[in-house]
Amino acid sequence: MKKNSLISGFTAYLQLERSLAKNSIEAYSADVDKLYQFVTNEYSGKSLLKVTLDDLRNFLVFINQIGVSPRTQARIISGIKTFFKYLLLEDLITSDPSELLEAPRLGRKLPVTLSIQEIDKIEECIDLSKAEGTRNKAIIETLYSCGLRVTELCDLKLSNLYFDEQYVRVIGKGDKERLVPIGSSAIKFITIYINEIRNHLDIQRGNEDVIFLNRRGKKLTRVMIFTIVKNLVSKAGIDKVVSPHSFRHSFATHLVEGGADLRAVQEMLGHESITTTEIYTHLDREYLRETILSYHPRAKG
Repeated sequence: MKKNSLISGFTAYLQLERSLAKNSIEAYSADVDKLYQFVTNEYSGKSLLKVTLDDLRNFLVFINQIGVSPRTQARIISGIKTFFKYLLLEDLITSDPSELLEAPRLGRKLPVTLSIQEIDKIEECIDLSKAEGTRNKAIIETLYSCGLRVTELCDLKLSNLYFDEQYVRVIGKGDKERLVPIGSSAIKFITIYINEIRNHLDIQRGNEDVIFLNRRGKKLTRVMIFTIVKNLVSKAGIDKVVSPHSFRHSFATHLVEGGADLRAVQEMLGHESITTTEIYTHLDREYLRETILSYHPRAKG
């Protein structure tokens, strides 16, 4: 039985038998589609009717890895459990693989995820009349727009920018390179910083190609990025323990919640596959660009 038939039947069940609201029906259907994306990519087109408990656990590990927030994970689990109960009621499966499914026990707590409104609030606290304010605005936009790690942001070079194509080239863990799409809002503020602030700095030798510099013309450190974020969050009055990594997790969560393909998000974050036997194939760069420009809240500027 094809995915479209399963989901359309599931949608009718939610509407007619469960009498759920339209938003809830759309969310549950989207959750099942995320599972379908994962199973299709990871297990060579395996049918949803053949999914096992281990498959579901691997899926939960995967969405945790790419930074989906705990709240969204819980909602996805609820949607999947409802889907398999429907399949069982319709005699499409003989046992429910989600019956013992629980959220994965995490070895460490996920960094805080910020809402779009909270990110806006943080940026509103930046004093753009000051040189460092323009730089900090560009930093926050880049962290959120591209989902970069702190070290990746610090190491970002002028020669890594491909604004005409809306990409930046990122050097990640293990010196692995990847191309990450970048939205118009981040492009706008990076360009302002480069043209109006950075051009007037006395840039120290060895830092000529580094984008984000301190007032002495040297590359910003990881500690400085953490300090910038901490001070802005405090000014915004947000009662959360926010770090630069929170913007990376917000990037991933907002894309997934908006309907972006899970494999595309994984590729943009620079994560390895969750299995040791198979690595995802690299996606077409144009497809990655279209994914982020379609689903990221900051893409349209």
